[in-house]
Amino acid sequence: MHNLYYFLLSVFFICCVSSETEGQQRIGSIVSPEVHSDNRVTFRIFALGAEDVKLDGQFIPDSQAMTKDANGLWSITTDPIKPDIYPYRFIVDGVAVMDHNNSLVFVNERINYSLVDIPGDIPLIHSLQKVPHGALNYRYYDSKSLGVVRRMVIYTPPGYEHDSETRYPVLYLLHGTSDTEETWTGVGRANVILDNLISQNKATPMIIVMPYGRAYPIVSIDSGSLGNPDNIQEFRKDLFDNIIPFVEKNYRVKTDRASRAIAGFSGGGSETLAIGLSNPETFGWVCGFAPSVRMNIHERYFEEAFADSERTNQRLKLLWISCGQEDGLYRNSLEFVDILKEKKIDHKTFFNDGGHTWMNCKIYLTEIAQLLFQE
Repeated sequence: MHNLYYFLLSVFFICCVSSETEGQQRIGSIVSPEVHSDNRVTFRIFALGAEDVKLDGQFIPDSQAMTKDANGLWSITTDPIKPDIYPYRFIVDGVAVMDHNNSLVFVNERINYSLVDIPGDIPLIHSLQKVPHGALNYRYYDSKSLGVVRRMVIYTPPGYEHDSETRYPVLYLLHGTSDTEETWTGVGRANVILDNLISQNKATPMIIVMPYGRAYPIVSIDSGSLGNPDNIQEFRKDLFDNIIPFVEKNYRVKTDRASRAIAGFSGGGSETLAIGLSNPETFGWVCGFAPSVRMNIHERYFEEAFADSERTNQRLKLLWISCGQEDGLYRNSLEFVDILKEKKIDHKTFFNDGGHTWMNCKIYLTEIAQLLFQE
């Protein structure tokens, strides 16, 4: 308790003298993370009373011990890291904390991670580039089915606000179980990826709608996966009764099946498959990113699609399943793909390296964005 008191006191002191710069905070003279030209990264945290501090990040297999100097500053410099955006945190005397020197945070309801952005020699697809940029709109809508006012993030492509005639296709993009409506932009850089692809003529200009996928308050935050049947049922109501009508009233969007897509990650991936495959008259494009699909739970949502494969194949422009081969849900994805083959449902797969990460999510979005709404 004595050490924890001094640790919290030191964090409070540091925060009081902080000043912010683009992409990170400089707290006093502390810079963390510091990305070096050779892609090594130095992480620092001031924890005067701490006895043990470790770095934990998705760029290293195990947490690594940090070194303390005479002033209570802990630091570590990594080996070169492959360019990407990675979550990381510090473990201070067994307590997980974010990097208080860094303003790049992992937007999530349950875990405390910061983000380190390691640029490539050639700009990565999620990197800000000198191209025309779309806009992000934080919109509030009355969810009558849930009895609350809720928020969603909407991306409009470059030039949308200057063109009063053009109507655009729409991608409804769902986050993972413990994420929020901001994670696809704050961590997945969805808006930046689309800006870059559109500028390269690799993606059709589209509107992206990123709602909150938990049917809160009817479904509590601690109720488990977004793919639970109770959440799917209530979120589906919110989507069809409130979100889609709001979008189609307030934005210039096309409203035919071929101009609507739905995609999602993890728990949002199972929402995507359940809602997309059971509503083929609404969505012509259905894409699951490492979906937590389990046939004993979700089979009922696929009955209509499986019952008439020819009709399903005629309605769907694309059914896309992706997963990392080190992902804990990889086996589930393989089993679902086997069922699609058995039922003669047309589909595409994308199985790559890596695990259940947002590094992979950026890859999956990049891949499908180049397929959606293509003639």
